[in-house]
Amino acid sequence: MRETYLDRLSLRYEKEGKASQLSPIDIFVITVDPLKEPPLVTANSVLSILAMDYPAEKVSCYVSDDGAAMLTFEALSETCEFAKKWVPFCKKFSIEPRAPEWYFAEKISYLNDKVHPSFVKERRAMKREYEEFRVRINSLVAKSRKVPEEGWTMQDGTPWPGNNVRDHPGMIQVFLGETGGYDMDGKELPRLVYVSREKKPNFNHHKKAGALNALARVSAVLSNAPFVLNLDYDHYINNSKVVRDAMCFMMDPVVGKRVSYVQFSQRFDGIEQHANQTNGFFDINMKGLDGIQGPTYVGTQCVFRRQALYGFDSPRKKKPPTKTCNCWPKWCCCGCCFMGNKKKKKLKKQKFEIMENSHSKVHSESSAVEGVLNYIENGTEDEKLAQISNPKFAKKFGQSPIFVASTQLLDGETLKHGNLASQLTEAIHVISCGYEEKTEWGKEVGWIYGSVTEDILTGFKMHCHGWRSIYSIPQRPGFKVSSPRNLSSGLQQVFQWALGSMEIFMSKHCPLWYGYGGGLKWLQRISYINAIVYPWTSIPLVVYCTLPAVCLLTGKFIIPELSNTAGMWFVSLFFCIFTTSLLEMRWSGVTIDEWWRNEQFWVIGGVSAHFVAVFLGMFKVLAGVNTNFIVTSREDDEKEHSDMFALNWTTLLIIPTTLLILNIIAVVAGVSNAINIGFEAWGPLLGKLLFSFWVILHLYPFLKGMVGRHNRTPTIVIVWAILLATFFSVLWVKIDPFLPKSSGPVLEECGLDCN
Repeated sequence: MRETYLDRLSLRYEKEGKASQLSPIDIFVITVDPLKEPPLVTANSVLSILAMDYPAEKVSCYVSDDGAAMLTFEALSETCEFAKKWVPFCKKFSIEPRAPEWYFAEKISYLNDKVHPSFVKERRAMKREYEEFRVRINSLVAKSRKVPEEGWTMQDGTPWPGNNVRDHPGMIQVFLGETGGYDMDGKELPRLVYVSREKKPNFNHHKKAGALNALARVSAVLSNAPFVLNLDYDHYINNSKVVRDAMCFMMDPVVGKRVSYVQFSQRFDGIEQHANQTNGFFDINMKGLDGIQGPTYVGTQCVFRRQALYGFDSPRKKKPPTKTCNCWPKWCCCGCCFMGNKKKKKLKKQKFEIMENSHSKVHSESSAVEGVLNYIENGTEDEKLAQISNPKFAKKFGQSPIFVASTQLLDGETLKHGNLASQLTEAIHVISCGYEEKTEWGKEVGWIYGSVTEDILTGFKMHCHGWRSIYSIPQRPGFKVSSPRNLSSGLQQVFQWALGSMEIFMSKHCPLWYGYGGGLKWLQRISYINAIVYPWTSIPLVVYCTLPAVCLLTGKFIIPELSNTAGMWFVSLFFCIFTTSLLEMRWSGVTIDEWWRNEQFWVIGGVSAHFVAVFLGMFKVLAGVNTNFIVTSREDDEKEHSDMFALNWTTLLIIPTTLLILNIIAVVAGVSNAINIGFEAWGPLLGKLLFSFWVILHLYPFLKGMVGRHNRTPTIVIVWAILLATFFSVLWVKIDPFLPKSSGPVLEECGLDCN
């Protein structure tokens, strides 16, 4: 487990009396539909970013509104006004967390470690300010539900450019930063920029990955920080020093240059810790990957090196000088030494030629970049056209000389190219629909396209370029996320991941055959193979959950009779698996409850989301049918957080519900059959019941969801239950277990005509 020392970071880069030398960082927040993704949640995430413990002049926050909603725009405007009061309050009293919704909801003594005499008074005043801010945001949401026939209009009377969500121009608004970016105490606030990329009907916008790539280009033009943090709308900063924690790895003078990203662990708010089904993955798997080449990228809560996002290779390690044999005198010219020297000279000559060619290539690219930089300072329009026509940069980064130049300034430098208006003009250009055409965006540059799980592909590409990644688990969780609050919502998310893995499995980027000869280590490749083939395990898992019921209905046993040798091997294998699980739990600190919850969700997800994703993924790839990207709505209900197993119906629940009812009917049938036969049938029955009860225990959340909410069971579940009960009742009559079985001799034809 890694540990950071923030005091040493401050001693090195924040010396007293001098400006902070910490690297700047650009933070991306992604939102799509404000009616499904509540603006109040997005506002809290933005407020936690603006108030974090990092130099304000080093932070720029970019909010991507992929739905071009005026509601999001107005909510951010209200957020900026509230931030001028909230940020100085947070920094004055060092409160945690710095998302007001979650800070005021904490049921702990807020007087702990607060000795300032005015704290109680100012906290009450701030809570009133936040309640008023919350009312204003909720009123905007209520107002937005009734869309005028002529569309929305702005305060100056002009129509809102995003009235047509699928066809609108690019929009950028700098709320804080260049003008008006000061709080009530007169201190500078971080930059806050609203971005809505251009949308046209005939273009593929690549959803979240496309939005992130658009933010990468806009931020390069406006701020060009060497590091990038991406968050979803409902992920807020729970530890105000989390960026400093990442900089301990990124700015490390020894290994920092080879680190492409720092992935933080995910912690969920709103549900009990023991009910979090992802603890096993984040506390066991990710820690193990950190010992190879680094953890996989999970789509959010990750700090990137911008250089790695641009598709550059990792800096190579300097090899130590080769050892030479000095045991022979210099005049020695024996055949062995002569041949050895000859081989060395030949290898040295080849190496020199390779270095010379690569040096000339780098020199030509750097000279072209210098030409772009010269144009920015004192160039003409003809020089601009000449640089744009350079095929090397246009093919890779697109036709923007300012953005191309920014790709070479990777130490936090910003381009001096005119005033804010000219910068925004160039920023609008790089988020146009046709900018990525005939470029390497989404192929080798930025977030990679081709799957709904762009995170796996993006991290995989970086590891293929030789980069390594870091997994960080601060003592206080760096981020928290508003989790899907019921089982069906969680299954929708798991379905997206499984479908994305199937898309990667059937693409050219499959780790089974992609990336050989690069910087990807073999053990890291195996981990990526595991990450994309796991949906296939759902097929034997469904069979395994079905067999116990079949055995009870047919009288057969799931395990054949074993010899002594085979039985010993079976017991040894079972003991090894059990011991491995115990050691993983012990090393990672996962409790028994968390492990069991993870096992339950693995079985439920395997027989539902994974199983459907296998066939839907094959159908999508082979037939070329596009599947819809499911957005999980986490809008707040009037009531408090419901049980983790509250059942909201989706089609993913059909298969596990079927398996559950099947095993329950089989248990009833098996017990009834044993009662009918007699005492000798109970011995074989116990083994069959054990397997069937084991399946029912794993699927217990469905049973709890169906019978635990009175009069709220979905109608389709009741219909399925009746159909299945009818089917197995007919099967029961066909088997007819209550009739005595014939035990007499088997009569065969003797071949004689008795008549």
